[in-house]
Amino acid sequence: MSQERRIEKKVKKDLNKKMVFVAGPRQCGKTTLAKKILKEYDGVYYNWDKDEHKKLIRNNNLDHSKELWVFDELHKFKNWRNWLKGNFDLYNEEKLFLVTGSAKLDYYSRGGDSLQGRYFLHRLHPFTLSELCKKNLFDNYEKLPLLEIETKKDDKNSLLELMKFGGFPEPLFSASLSESKRWRASYGSRLIREDIKDLQLIKEVDKMELLYEHLPNTIGSVLSINSLREDLEVNHQSVKNWIEIFEKNYACFRIPPFGANKLKAVKKEQKLYFWDWAVAQEESKKLENLVAVHLLRFCHWIYDNEGEKLELRYFRDTVGHEVDFIILKNKKPWIAIEVKLSDSSLDSSLSYLLKRVKIPYAFQIYLNGTKYQKLPEINGCKIQIIPAEKLLVNLP
Repeated sequence: MSQERRIEKKVKKDLNKKMVFVAGPRQCGKTTLAKKILKEYDGVYYNWDKDEHKKLIRNNNLDHSKELWVFDELHKFKNWRNWLKGNFDLYNEEKLFLVTGSAKLDYYSRGGDSLQGRYFLHRLHPFTLSELCKKNLFDNYEKLPLLEIETKKDDKNSLLELMKFGGFPEPLFSASLSESKRWRASYGSRLIREDIKDLQLIKEVDKMELLYEHLPNTIGSVLSINSLREDLEVNHQSVKNWIEIFEKNYACFRIPPFGANKLKAVKKEQKLYFWDWAVAQEESKKLENLVAVHLLRFCHWIYDNEGEKLELRYFRDTVGHEVDFIILKNKKPWIAIEVKLSDSSLDSSLSYLLKRVKIPYAFQIYLNGTKYQKLPEINGCKIQIIPAEKLLVNLP
């Protein structure tokens, strides 16, 4: 099944201005998107993973009769930055450049001759609920906390499908639990042995795979590298480096804490989540991870398309109060989000935080139940307890 991705129109618009980089996890639909765009142009597709294409790129033997050049996985080419810069500087007035990759292309573009100022970056995420439901976006993202648009009955069913199969196209649209499990069983190994090994010198591949298999157990908890080091019997620096490599290659991401000065908040400990939330075994962790990806997607969407930086954080203090997510706007808390499996009264930790920190909006969202409440304001904060799909379907 093929479905239009939300970034497609943005990518095509930006192609006429600069190079466009499309980055995101492997098998999340980047190549499908690129080939779909190619059909609308007189273009040609080059994939560094294909030997015949690799030879053409190395010899700079490109098809100059074409209007659009698409380069897939080009960041695996050691000298790709200078090579791409040279070609763009020579041909940008007559060619369009689209570059896709399953690693953080903005990271791998640093060093040597910088590509800064020559490209727009768009990040393709796994399918989100609003994308799956083809929901229209707010014309102004600041309207999000008002939730003026009502949800449909099918939104809940779509959310349950995402919970079950994840947001990656192949397992999601297979609608088969066994097929999605088979896909997931090989994903980590292929990521490490096919993608990461092309970019990094990894000596202990087997132990890196063990770390990848173990990390889903840490979802929703403060990440302890020391604990992981002991479990794997490797040194602290190796575990730290491997997690950073996973992040650079869109396997997982970490969220830093929000530490208000007046609170005894943790300042350094981070929480880790997977781009594929379906790797979580417990339903509560799977839901929290799904929400984390949706909120990160929201932050990325606003930055990639409007240039405004939103930051995703969590709150935890030294005595055990914890709030799942906080979105910062202009470095200040804007929205607090607490995630529950079932509807319930306002979480005590969320209430604790709102009484002590000025936060304009707060949501407590849940998967199971029917409660929809607007609560009395706390410290000027507008608070709602709502079904998870009502918030998520209004995100990009």
